[in-house]
Amino acid sequence: MISSVLVANRGEIACRVFRTCRDLGIRTVALHSDPDAGALHVREADLAVRLPGATPAETYLRADLVVKAALDAGADAVHPGYGFLSENAAFARAVTDAGLVWIGPPPEAIEAMASKTRAKQLMGIAPLGEVTEGDLPVLVKAAAGGGGRGMRVVRELADLDSELKAARAEALSAFGDGEVFVEPYLEGGRHVEVQVLADSHGTVWLLGTRDCSLQRRHQKVIEEAPAPGLTPEVSAAVRELAERAVRATGYVGAGTVEFLVAGGTAHFLEMNTRLQVEHPATEAVFGIDLVALQLRIAEGETLDPEPPAPRGHAVEARLYAEDPAAGFAPQAGTLHRLSVPEARRGAADGYCRLDTGYTDGDTIGVHYDAMLAKVVAHAPTRAAAIRALAGTLERAEVHGPVTNRDLLVRSLRHPEFTGGQMDTGFYERHLAELTAPEPDPYAPLAAALAGAGAHRFGGFRNVPSQDQVQRYRTEPDGTEHEVRYRHTRDGLEADDGVGVVHASPRRVVLEVGGVQRKFAVSAYGDRVYVNGTALTTLPRFTDPSEQRAPGSLLAPMPGTVVRVAEGLAEGATVSAGQPLIWLEAMKMEHRIASPASGTLTALHAAVGRQVEVGALLAVVQEEAS
Repeated sequence: MISSVLVANRGEIACRVFRTCRDLGIRTVALHSDPDAGALHVREADLAVRLPGATPAETYLRADLVVKAALDAGADAVHPGYGFLSENAAFARAVTDAGLVWIGPPPEAIEAMASKTRAKQLMGIAPLGEVTEGDLPVLVKAAAGGGGRGMRVVRELADLDSELKAARAEALSAFGDGEVFVEPYLEGGRHVEVQVLADSHGTVWLLGTRDCSLQRRHQKVIEEAPAPGLTPEVSAAVRELAERAVRATGYVGAGTVEFLVAGGTAHFLEMNTRLQVEHPATEAVFGIDLVALQLRIAEGETLDPEPPAPRGHAVEARLYAEDPAAGFAPQAGTLHRLSVPEARRGAADGYCRLDTGYTDGDTIGVHYDAMLAKVVAHAPTRAAAIRALAGTLERAEVHGPVTNRDLLVRSLRHPEFTGGQMDTGFYERHLAELTAPEPDPYAPLAAALAGAGAHRFGGFRNVPSQDQVQRYRTEPDGTEHEVRYRHTRDGLEADDGVGVVHASPRRVVLEVGGVQRKFAVSAYGDRVYVNGTALTTLPRFTDPSEQRAPGSLLAPMPGTVVRVAEGLAEGATVSAGQPLIWLEAMKMEHRIASPASGTLTALHAAVGRQVEVGALLAVVQEEAS
């Protein structure tokens, strides 16, 4: 039997596997890069091994170092998690060649299916050869890995070469494999997948469907099980194709077969030969622990002839440190607080579950994926699960870098989603409305009154004091507010017919139109969080040194400069929208374009340079009209 498991991964999935291992009495071993030395998955493991370096290529993608770490720590099995080396057949072989148990499918099955090009050939689908205008739009896709990395939609033939180059670079950085291919891009379809589980004795479980149509940059954001509204014909087709893929490859372990459903037809996309990020949705519906079942299968046990019967509906949302209104730019910094209300597991009306790799005070770095957590709601019906998840996210305290929390809540409540009419173009159609600022008009006043409650001065006053003025900026939209209040002999007083019922450093109660409104307030330096609103306290006067020249290109996120446009130098003529600089942050490439046509008067970006958010990269002087 397995007694010690090394998880060849980090963050949330490492913590998830460790949780099951602890329940089963199995010792756990963590890996960590230098930036991850104090990470939650390291703190939760029984043992930890350092991988020197910071980037994935130096650390989590080094199969030789990972195998050595397992042996040095006395582990007898390796769980790959997802991403990194999880779909690398050579790594699986290295694990078994070292005498360790591989908690995953056979290397031969990985070779057959983990490469999307070979998987399509096995399923009788040929990728596109030479692309012509008539083939557009097309999708450039990484042959290895997943998570939307190395994927680009190409609508203009002139863009194909540059997008191929960008996709190769991103895939190589994320998976250690730069192979990409091109396939037709089907618009208006739904992303549907089948969770499979197979043992080494020929038993195959088809664990229902999931819908993962809500995606940004081809990476899933909200998933649910089962997929709503599929016709009996489509349901039967995806199940039949999923079982065919499993049996054709001699598959063993957990995997997912993915399809694009369009025009009433299911088109095979790929098979992920690993555990998926969204596996908790299936666990909730079937009442199982997929990681525990992976361990049982790796130990040679036999699955029951049939899986448990499904029950209810589950919806999962991925909480990312990113700014959806700024092109989903990843964010970094200190996560001051992460608190998500969790309903009791096993409650008659369902439950909410949090899977995370972070806790209060942790640092969100720039080298890895921006996902902070997954929140899953299970309930007897789809409508109840959606309502529970939206309410749980709305009440969550997420204090730190900008996240997609508000986008998640609005997406879950959008009529297209609640009506089960969504497809993969959901965010292309609705992102502007879903990210439009909806500030709480009383949040700045509550922040000011909480600060006043924390700094009250003594002494009796016969006359009300003069107005106190405080300025705030709403994050991340940048709207500025000025609020006024004053101290009186009866306490604090505000204008505009707002009554101050209570004001203390962490709690403010206002009465507006006869209704009491309650505000939870938390302050971290000049950043203040009032319920779900983030505010920055502003000085009364602007510091001239903080002003930037017109045309300044600032880093939208912390990251590394990986490319500068060929021939770009000070004095060069540039055109509006021309890509100038490429940053890599959290395993994704981000292109920074010229804001206007004109002359490049300054260039501070250089390949390999690490930059912080807001760093000046270049300046473009706009040409005279």
